[in-house]
Amino acid sequence: MNHIELYNTTCSACSSLITRRYSTSFSLGIRLFHPRFRGPIYGIYGFVRFADEIVDTFHHCDKATLLARFREDTYRAIDERISLNPVLHAFQEVVHRYGIERELIDAFLKSMEMDLYKNVYDADGYQEYIYGSAEVVGLMCLRVFCEGDDARYQALKEPARRLGAAFQKINFLRDIRSDHDERGRVYFPGVDFQRFDNEAKRRIEADIRADFDAALGGIRRLPKGARLGVYVAYKYYTQLFAKIERAPAQRIAQERFRVSDRRKMLLLFSSTLRHQLNFL
Repeated sequence: MNHIELYNTTCSACSSLITRRYSTSFSLGIRLFHPRFRGPIYGIYGFVRFADEIVDTFHHCDKATLLARFREDTYRAIDERISLNPVLHAFQEVVHRYGIERELIDAFLKSMEMDLYKNVYDADGYQEYIYGSAEVVGLMCLRVFCEGDDARYQALKEPARRLGAAFQKINFLRDIRSDHDERGRVYFPGVDFQRFDNEAKRRIEADIRADFDAALGGIRRLPKGARLGVYVAYKYYTQLFAKIERAPAQRIAQERFRVSDRRKMLLLFSSTLRHQLNFL
């Protein structure tokens, strides 16, 4: 291994470490991918994770300045094909290798910027935020999975968007209290946290179910090396969603729901078996 290859693999390893530290569930799904997909997906996750940290965690800093600098450094890394920031170096490699469009990166960073100044969303703002914060991340991953096959990418583009949207909306429901109390945000249009009731919850859930229904067919048509990992993430989120659906709105507004580690292992085992038997 020459020094450039050593630098590249070290940067990729940094993104892998970030993924494992920040998201055990997502890390589990990535480990189920074919090895050729793992590094690139880690590269995407490291990039989006650090951007999200800027707007959600670094309260003692000037977030707008940090995010503007991160945006500038991202595009410089892409243009120059190198960065001394290992996360951005790993990400730019993925961008070039798989042809990830700049429009997707622009939309993602725009949604992160929206978190700096928007606390309440109307319908249009909500759709814009969902697209930029979640759907485009699914599309970046899809570019990796399709490995240059644009016809397959176009055929799976809508299901990938809908899956990313479903995941994000469930996150919003799960975190509705912390988003409101810690960050002053309410993402769902027309929803007042202080008056969040079962009717509002059912409307949101119907929207999520429609997204899941639209996404499942696309998961089944993913390349074999990506299918199981995405399906396990889908099953994890559908289980979390089922727990949220069974609870009244008042409980959702008071506690954060999760899927137990034991249940995650059972999901992993059953999903792997279904995949091996071609029953997905």
